[in-house]
Amino acid sequence: MQSTLVVLVEDKPGVLNRVASLFRRRAYNIESLSVGHTQQPGVSRMTIVVDSTHTNVEMVVQNLYKLVSVIQVHNVTDTPAVMRDLALIKISADGGASRAEIMQIVETFRARVVDVGLKTLMVEVTGTDDKINGLVDVLRPYGIVEMVRTGRVAMARGTGASVGDSAGPEGS
Repeated sequence: MQSTLVVLVEDKPGVLNRVASLFRRRAYNIESLSVGHTQQPGVSRMTIVVDSTHTNVEMVVQNLYKLVSVIQVHNVTDTPAVMRDLALIKISADGGASRAEIMQIVETFRARVVDVGLKTLMVEVTGTDDKINGLVDVLRPYGIVEMVRTGRVAMARGTGASVGDSAGPEGS
């Protein structure tokens, strides 16, 4: 089982390194890590996915709070939330028939073709891990030339924020 943590951190050099070092020192494996700016200047948001069958998630949260640059941590695993990945997939598409088939598959998965080359198509897909894995499985027989995935991002549903105004482990 995977757990998804949303972590607000100070937007300063070295913060990502300190978070990654914490995971390394404690021998926790990061399944997915996505980092970006927030609506608040000086604050970045990390979405970290860990395998909760091999990792004590509560201990991870407590250890993250020990880092000076961490503002707040929230485990959104059991919270109603929207969780998405993005993938770019380059597929071999030599002939017209296979190109048409691939485009039909892409449409079925509500993905889109973002680049067309002489011998390849590049597809962008956004969705859950299952949706992306399903598309990859269907496209594999055509020949996947290259693929990149962003890692999960998550946001709580409704009017509340995934990470609120309170700070410290009590507020999570």
